[in-house]
Amino acid sequence: MIRKIVLPLLAVMGVVFAIFTVRAGNKPVPVSQPVAEPARSPFATYVAGSGLIEAATENIAVGTTVPGVVVEVPVKVGDAVKAGDALFRIDDRELKATLAVREAALLSAKAELERLQNQPRPEEIPVAEAKVKEAQASLENAQVVLAKWQRVENPNTVSPVEMRQAKLQVLINDAKVKQAEADLALLKAGAWGPDKDIAAARVASAEAQVRAAKTDLERLTVRASVAGTLLQVKVRPGEFAMAGPLNEPLMLLGRTDVLHVRVDVDENEASRVRPGAAAVAYVRGNNSIRANLEFVRIEPYIVPKRSLTGDTTERVDTRVLQVLYSFDPKGLPVYVGQQMDVYVDAPPTAGPATTQTARAQ
Repeated sequence: MIRKIVLPLLAVMGVVFAIFTVRAGNKPVPVSQPVAEPARSPFATYVAGSGLIEAATENIAVGTTVPGVVVEVPVKVGDAVKAGDALFRIDDRELKATLAVREAALLSAKAELERLQNQPRPEEIPVAEAKVKEAQASLENAQVVLAKWQRVENPNTVSPVEMRQAKLQVLINDAKVKQAEADLALLKAGAWGPDKDIAAARVASAEAQVRAAKTDLERLTVRASVAGTLLQVKVRPGEFAMAGPLNEPLMLLGRTDVLHVRVDVDENEASRVRPGAAAVAYVRGNNSIRANLEFVRIEPYIVPKRSLTGDTTERVDTRVLQVLYSFDPKGLPVYVGQQMDVYVDAPPTAGPATTQTARAQ
């Protein structure tokens, strides 16, 4: 009884269930609504590109030419700074000590030059004149002794040795007189010109070393090169700041009262871009935020594409023409580094017929 009724019934139910499952699976999948309505171009013919917002001065990566430990960061992200404002300061104790040593050397060099320029000292001249008189008196005394021995009539009274000594004493004292007179004349003439030149050169060298030390000291305080807004601050007191280009800059600075959009146009569409053509930009993912763009310039160098959109059909080996536009960010919730969809008014693409006509002409 079970085999005759139940088993056929279960088989029929299985077939019905299989048919129902197949029919349910064959229903079309409803199209999912996009998360955000894509932007649409207001132009009949256009060139589209991916844009990246940047500061009007471009994004300035702030670094330091002198490595060292940061001791002070008087600014924070979002601060508006003027050109010349201090951004951060590196430990300067060693350079201050070097500057003190060089300033002392400069004072010593200046004192030596002043000493040479003020020669002779008035106090030294009477001393030199007294030495001349002393030498003259000694010479006169030796001449008197020699004359006395020469007047003796009996040659045996004076020995040849004594006579020789008297003559030599006259010669010695005469030389001392000449030396004293020469020293007096040299003293009155003052310092020698080349000595003054050498002293002046030492002063100039010491001044240059002081200026170099002050320059090195000033370089330890990194200042803003232009007026703008601090977009990033990646350095803090106590950290070691490396010199040279870094993968992540210590600070990022730029002017944000006017913003630029750097648009990547595929090289295949580059010939259709015209300077001064009208352009609009939409914030990616929100087509309600729109900005009318003003043409700034075309950078006449095709570069590899770096800003990827994530589209599955996008080629990573694409080369692009970069076009810069500006816009006023007032009233728009946009930020530097944000992506935008940009549409530029452009002539229509030349079709096959147009190409053949152009070739015939």
